[in-house]
Amino acid sequence: MLDPALLRGQLDVVAERLARRGYTLDAAAIESLEAQRKSVQIETQELQNTRNTRSKAIGIAKGKGEDTAALMADVAAIADQLKANETRLADIQQQLAAISLGVPNLPDELVPPGVDEKANVEKHRWGTPRHFDFPVKDHVELGAHKGWLDGEVAAKLSGSRFTVLRGELARLHRALAQFMLDLHTEQHGYLETNVPLIVNADSMQGTGQLPKFEEDLFSIEVNEAKRYLIPTSEVPLTNIVRDSILDADQLPLRMTAHSLCFRAEAGSGGRDLRGMIRQHQFEKVELVSISKPEESDAEHERMTRSAEVVLEKLGLPYRRMLLCAGDMGFTAKKTFDLEVWLPSQETYREISSCSNCGDFQARRMLARWRNPETGKPELVHTLNGSGTAVGRALIAVMENYQNADGSIDVPEVLLPYMGGITRLG
Repeated sequence: MLDPALLRGQLDVVAERLARRGYTLDAAAIESLEAQRKSVQIETQELQNTRNTRSKAIGIAKGKGEDTAALMADVAAIADQLKANETRLADIQQQLAAISLGVPNLPDELVPPGVDEKANVEKHRWGTPRHFDFPVKDHVELGAHKGWLDGEVAAKLSGSRFTVLRGELARLHRALAQFMLDLHTEQHGYLETNVPLIVNADSMQGTGQLPKFEEDLFSIEVNEAKRYLIPTSEVPLTNIVRDSILDADQLPLRMTAHSLCFRAEAGSGGRDLRGMIRQHQFEKVELVSISKPEESDAEHERMTRSAEVVLEKLGLPYRRMLLCAGDMGFTAKKTFDLEVWLPSQETYREISSCSNCGDFQARRMLARWRNPETGKPELVHTLNGSGTAVGRALIAVMENYQNADGSIDVPEVLLPYMGGITRLG
């Protein structure tokens, strides 16, 4: 969440910056609640002063043997009013907190203006899309070969937006995840971490999925407590540092995890229903960094580069996009998307999104580090990115490495993971 001091002291500036990402801040509601909060606090202070004065008067009156009934009645009435004010103040603060939890992060000054992906800025490209001398098949057609990719059976088992993978294609999918983990741990210095797939509400709130995006989450009841299936391992990885104070020498803390991810996709009806582009259940290799504030920009570049190396080693053409303010995620202040070339669509599609969230998540999680220069705890910066989405990488490999007969060549970098298989089909 944003620094409450910004919402109190720089409301107009905050509203203007949020408008860049298409968000309208309810400034009037915040101003009204802040006015009420100040009024209650002033009244409370005045009542406390009056109570102290009355209490002293009771002591003096008792010392003189005078009747204190009226004074004691006044003190009791003040106590009741103070209790009522305490309840009222808690309600006002709860309303302010609810508003704050729904306000997105402020876009970085370097983020271009714009309301949707049309305003995103291409930073660079890598690789040249392959020229095919035969009709290109999409991943669904390729996956139908030998029953490798089966949406019908998945629909029977679970419903739409699920997929069953079989045989050599299932092995290729597994190889991609293993390759990415090995690359990020052995060459890029990320700590491999195995995390829970089910988390509590505090974890979801810490990284910004709750309360705003609850409809996009799968939830279950565990011992009468509501828990959530993770939409990405960013959630458990980042929350590892929740309610913690890290030493300076622990930063940057770089973690990676291969996990299943679950998304209800409540707001994306009708998009990419065919095949594996947009699923309720998918796998991803996630990258998370916890850094000092002054190092987060460099860490963001490093993380994005780590994801780019995955695509380069796989020989997949891609481009890096700097997202405009209106196309960024809720918690991000700056985001780079990597888009991989899909021959069947003759366009680039997102395969990785790497975001610097600044102290936005850290404030929600109370995640801090001890600055040795001041000796005091300060908020860390959090970053997350896909390194990359395994299913989408599989789609890209299938389509870019396809042959006229429907077979699929295995990228050289994946051969050590394929048990001697060099071509699917």
